[in-house]
Amino acid sequence: MKIVDIADEIYRELGEPTDNSIPPIAFWIRTNLGTLNNYLNTAFKIQKITLEVEQTLVDPDTGESYEILIDEKAASILKKMYFVHNYEKLLRTNISAATADTIIEVADQGSRVKKINKNEVTRVYAQLKSTEQKELRESINDYKIHGASPKQVVGDDTVAGVYSTSDQFNRISLTY
Repeated sequence: MKIVDIADEIYRELGEPTDNSIPPIAFWIRTNLGTLNNYLNTAFKIQKITLEVEQTLVDPDTGESYEILIDEKAASILKKMYFVHNYEKLLRTNISAATADTIIEVADQGSRVKKINKNEVTRVYAQLKSTEQKELRESINDYKIHGASPKQVVGDDTVAGVYSTSDQFNRISLTY
């Protein structure tokens, strides 16, 4: 999956905000690739020519190395990481703007003024960030669990082994 596609998905899932665009999101993805590697215990890197995210893997049978682009699961974790970053940014912006009054409704003859409750908005952003962090942790754990599945189970566990009881190192025998 290409970085611009991941950035486009993030941009559209955020509702195409006017204060953000696809290039800054793509830059954020490239700069936070090390964090993704730390979370997933992977070795994704940026290819020098195309600036796309790839990983070099080694085939255990032949010993040959090959490169693959970032997969859907890792890309979804990158998206969750950006959502956490976005809500943290909104939370900081809202907390720093708490001193300014935001009037959303004014009536003339009835003398009615309606203001936004900054504490409530901050609480909602904090709750959204917490929810995204929880989903991010669950996605990381799911990636690690499914990424560590064995490729092959060698041996037959249904055949009982034959052990000698006359061996001097066997602790079951009464010779010690």
